[in-house]
Amino acid sequence: MVDNVSKKQRSETMSKIKSKWTNPERKFHNYLKSYKIKHKMYPKIVGNPDVFLAEENAVVFIQGCFWHKCPKHYRQPHSDKKYWLEKIKRNIARDKQSHKFLRQQGFKVLIIWEHELKDIERIINKIKSI
Repeated sequence: MVDNVSKKQRSETMSKIKSKWTNPERKFHNYLKSYKIKHKMYPKIVGNPDVFLAEENAVVFIQGCFWHKCPKHYRQPHSDKKYWLEKIKRNIARDKQSHKFLRQQGFKVLIIWEHELKDIERIINKIKSI
């Protein structure tokens, strides 16, 4: 399917998509604060994790179901498939590489999908068990 908006309109739309402080990240941050779990958002660590938990020496990635191809909720795009499939493929490859590197550096890596934020008790237990 062909994109039904101009390149300029598409560029404008895409420029409004944030890379930090997205709704899932904000929600997760608020949960951590409410459970009094010490953390740092967007630490300056190779691989750009979303959260650093110093006491556990762990990093957390909060991944969007579309952008990182969630095995449970991912649906292929309908327009400009070639571009999006390549983009998502690059995201996945970059994720694997940075997760592997962080583990080699001694960090524990926790991946949380945006749909998992609905069950915060499970996530908090996951954090406490690492």
